[in-house]
Amino acid sequence: QVQVVESGGGLVQAGGSLRLSCTVSGLTFDDYAMGWFRQAPGKEREGVSYITWGGGTTYYADFVKGRFTISRDNTKNTLYLRMNSLKPEDTAMYYCAAGTTVQALGGVTGPDYWGQGTQVTVSS
Repeated sequence: QVQVVESGGGLVQAGGSLRLSCTVSGLTFDDYAMGWFRQAPGKEREGVSYITWGGGTTYYADFVKGRFTISRDNTKNTLYLRMNSLKPEDTAMYYCAAGTTVQALGGVTGPDYWGQGTQVTVSS
């Protein structure tokens, strides 16, 4: 049974930082590309950042470039998202997901596995 568990969300003031973590079990972690998505109230879920299985290539949505950093530790089956210079518009539920490739994560195929999400709230 695959489990994807996010943590690290919370309430932070604008300009602050948070680090999200995502621990995965029940699959061979380094066989999967990983990604972070988010969904704000009343909006569709959107891709935030993706990383290849080995961590060598990363992708970022334009709205987080230069502020967020995705990374992974395959020895710990854990994905991270470091979020700096947070803005109120970053407020959302953040989801971790695993997929066969980054193209699948961001494309029609979509992820194979999702976490339950962790809430990030940025106050102005």
